[in-house]
Amino acid sequence: MKEKILIVDDQFGIRILLNEVFQKEGYQTFQAANGVQALDIVKKHDPDLVLLDMKIPGMDGIEILKRMKVIDPDIRVIIMTAYGELDMIQEAKDLGAITHFAKPFDIDDIRAAVRKYIPQKTN
Repeated sequence: MKEKILIVDDQFGIRILLNEVFQKEGYQTFQAANGVQALDIVKKHDPDLVLLDMKIPGMDGIEILKRMKVIDPDIRVIIMTAYGELDMIQEAKDLGAITHFAKPFDIDDIRAAVRKYIPQKTN
């Protein structure tokens, strides 16, 4: 059983990059460009870990995170932000985000964080 990662970012290039990296590592990946898609995937597929961009048009990352926590209070979420969004980072952590990355991020750092924080499935 593969661990499932949901990638939520309105930027297509970032979704594709993260999707490719984590598929190669053996994870099952899902992609969402906005909050509605993200929440639908959380309800249907129960991802083990979410990589969530904070700056998304429409429903922003904070609102998405709040709604994900309503669906699954134990969901593990790593947030991605631009530099300098300290208020948003703190609010997200108060809501239960486990860590954050500033964009542009080092892909190896994100890979290490996913390995560290994703719950390991036992067969």
